[in-house]
Amino acid sequence: MKAEKKKKKIKTIKIDVDKCNGCRACELICSAFHAAPKYSSNNPARARIRLIRDPLKDVYVPVYAGDYAPAECAGRDKYTIDGKEYDECAFCRASCPSRDEFKEPDSGLPLKCDTCEGEEEPLCVKWCLADALTLEEREEEVDEEQEQEELEIGLESLADKYGLEKLRDALARMSKKD
Repeated sequence: MKAEKKKKKIKTIKIDVDKCNGCRACELICSAFHAAPKYSSNNPARARIRLIRDPLKDVYVPVYAGDYAPAECAGRDKYTIDGKEYDECAFCRASCPSRDEFKEPDSGLPLKCDTCEGEEEPLCVKWCLADALTLEEREEEVDEEQEQEELEIGLESLADKYGLEKLRDALARMSKKD
């Protein structure tokens, strides 16, 4: 059975590192938006965007959370920027088993940028006074199977964390609400 193609609007946050001044407003608003309840607290560990900083050299690189990677990558390249060496992992957007970045601090579940779903534009873009973050939108044709894969990854992650029985119970309770 061949997957059916459908058009999907893709939102991407474009980062201009030359404009970033390291204020971290993007981290603060993102963590507040994703607090429960919304805007009730600020914990940068909940943010779906992180700032790699070297203030003495005036180097600031925002990196936002990407897809979950179930295994460590083999890449361990080093990058030199203005004389400072950075590990490849520093710029990686994935949440993976080998590091703690982009994981929910309480549950350990992987975080992914959702471009502040439900908002007109991502709040990190809206709050970036230096215009280092901008929103780009485009349409792409995607297979419907891709969405199913994302769902399965999320469910598998929850089952690993809480166990299959608790996951079944939660799904059963949720289905009764409908």
